[in-house]
Amino acid sequence: MKQTYLRFQVEQSQQVQQTIVDFLKENTINDELTSSMIYSIEAGGKRFRPMLFLSTLLFLKKDIELVDYDIAGAIEMVHTYSLIHDDLPAMDNDDLRRGKATNHVVYGESTAILAGDGLLTESFHLISSSHIKPNYAILLVKELAQASGGSGMISGQMADIAAEKQQVSLSTLQKIHSEKTGALIVAAVKMACLMCDTPKELTDFLIGYAEHIGLAFQIRDDLLDVLGSEADIGKPIGSDVGLGKSTYVSLLGIHGAKIAFEKECHKSSEMLEKAKLHIGYNAEEVTYLDDMLQQLKEKI
Repeated sequence: MKQTYLRFQVEQSQQVQQTIVDFLKENTINDELTSSMIYSIEAGGKRFRPMLFLSTLLFLKKDIELVDYDIAGAIEMVHTYSLIHDDLPAMDNDDLRRGKATNHVVYGESTAILAGDGLLTESFHLISSSHIKPNYAILLVKELAQASGGSGMISGQMADIAAEKQQVSLSTLQKIHSEKTGALIVAAVKMACLMCDTPKELTDFLIGYAEHIGLAFQIRDDLLDVLGSEADIGKPIGSDVGLGKSTYVSLLGIHGAKIAFEKECHKSSEMLEKAKLHIGYNAEEVTYLDDMLQQLKEKI
């Protein structure tokens, strides 16, 4: 199953990327802006959020259709916009992302800002232009906007900046990252559930899976910032320390952060098992959602 998921990941990532690139080329009239947006989209990455959306659809026993790539693409566009802006000199001031020079290094700061703005805006354009039933499209746009806006990702980013060069409590750190990192991850699962008219109890189990995997995702990043290599994470290691950020490693130490990571993975797995039982999977069946959780645990 692991090799099957890896093939799925490669094939679906290519389809999601092509959907985004085609849409941007068709709907952006400034060549430099188009080039800048596509540069960051084509930089690669784990495509974790769109893969989570598509894997949840399959878990819910829905075949993947063309409109689903539009939704997956919109999720990835929002994520990529956030990375472009995170890397800016006024934010984290990173020169490397996904193993390539960051957008502002290549295109300049003003173009990078506009590229991020463009990706965010065009993500909603993509969903609203897709052949999705209007009532579903409204719910999808609402969910994506809430996850990426002032009560989600942007709020978390603001709190993360405010917490630089000071020690925050573990509960505060968890809240920051549940917004900054976790909100869009949870949204990917919620949006899949919306497309499948999933009952509330099953939706809640899958949201629980996503909430815990989102925290595990951030703890893993914090650990890799200390233990990983530039080749592993695609950017210089130790950048969080340089910015004086509170991380799970700075609060708990490496050993404590590893324990916290395993706990979040275990809780995520427990919620997934409840979801499996609810929908009627056999205990032995391994889904792509299992594979995503297992993949997250590699190199830690």
